[in-house]
Amino acid sequence: MDRFHLVALLTALIHLIGTLVYVARFSGVKTKRLATAFSLYQVISLVAMTANMVQAPLLSLTVEEAISTGQIYQQAYLFDLEHHMRLIMLAATGGTALAGLFGPFFLFLFSRTIFLFEKIGSLPAMILSLLSPSNFFRVMRQLCLALAYLIKSYSRRLAGFGLILPVTRFRQWFFPVKLFVINILVVGIWTTGVLSSLYAGALIPAYRATATELSGIVNLIAVFLDTFLVDPVTAVITDNALQGARPESEILHLTFWLILSRLLGTLFAQLLFLPAVQLVKYGTLLLAQ
Repeated sequence: MDRFHLVALLTALIHLIGTLVYVARFSGVKTKRLATAFSLYQVISLVAMTANMVQAPLLSLTVEEAISTGQIYQQAYLFDLEHHMRLIMLAATGGTALAGLFGPFFLFLFSRTIFLFEKIGSLPAMILSLLSPSNFFRVMRQLCLALAYLIKSYSRRLAGFGLILPVTRFRQWFFPVKLFVINILVVGIWTTGVLSSLYAGALIPAYRATATELSGIVNLIAVFLDTFLVDPVTAVITDNALQGARPESEILHLTFWLILSRLLGTLFAQLLFLPAVQLVKYGTLLLAQ
């Protein structure tokens, strides 16, 4: 496995885990234990954080090696680098799609883990019990049950609705339009932020460090939109569902739309990539004057 394939695999893992936060929220509402659900999700997110810490240096090292060998000044190499960057963004789409397709599977596991943690009362003890050889068959049984729940969930939907939902049924769905559009933009910026900065650094090797650091400014736009326009709205909807002011089905619909918007956001990143590269390049040269 070469470096780019490893980075693509790590990217898919990061986005898969990032998408599971929506499933964790829904499992918290279903079990009426939202705080516990988010706490357990943080344990899984440590894997994504570790993968993210490895991903960026691997990509930076690739650019550094190209600069030291002079490859960076060849148009063919830059074209090849752009191709690999787009493949990495495609891996983000794949990871998000995988989390969406296996949503019911992860929902089942989250719910069972929440009740298990409540019973044991200690996270280290729970992890050790799950990893214990004596509990191997019990863990395998839960995974099989989760897989059966996944199959049952999809078969119920296909049997009840067909491949396409009837319009009358679809109109009953809760659909937060603004949230949907904003989340596409947020995820698109997040997906392309570091990659566009690294590619901009390859275009201007003399200022590559500055260009790479400007990825924080690109991502700051996404952070701002997410903090002020996405998170508060989803929090209010979730709290309303927990208090019984909204039906639980709205959280299910919200989860579906957020996952779909995240998937479209990773695809939108493909369109944002080159404009973001030019923006970072312009900002870097402006600072260098």
